[in-house]
Amino acid sequence: MRGYSQIVIEANQSAEPSLGVKLGAVCIQKKYSVIKLAERLKISRQAIYDWFTGKSKPAKNKEDLVTQLIQEIETL
Repeated sequence: MRGYSQIVIEANQSAEPSLGVKLGAVCIQKKYSVIKLAERLKISRQAIYDWFTGKSKPAKNKEDLVTQLIQEIETL
């Protein structure tokens, strides 16, 4: 795995707090793959990056799963 670009890391760090931004911080810290995350959430990688950088937020129907994934990834 190649890791996250500096642009994504900086955008995540400067974004307004949200569930997607928190997910991004955890994934960046744990080097959890966006590809795996997109497959598990059944959404595009671009949508994941938009969450990570605060451009958009997870849909209400994804919030519980995102919260669960944050907890799961934190324990890796």
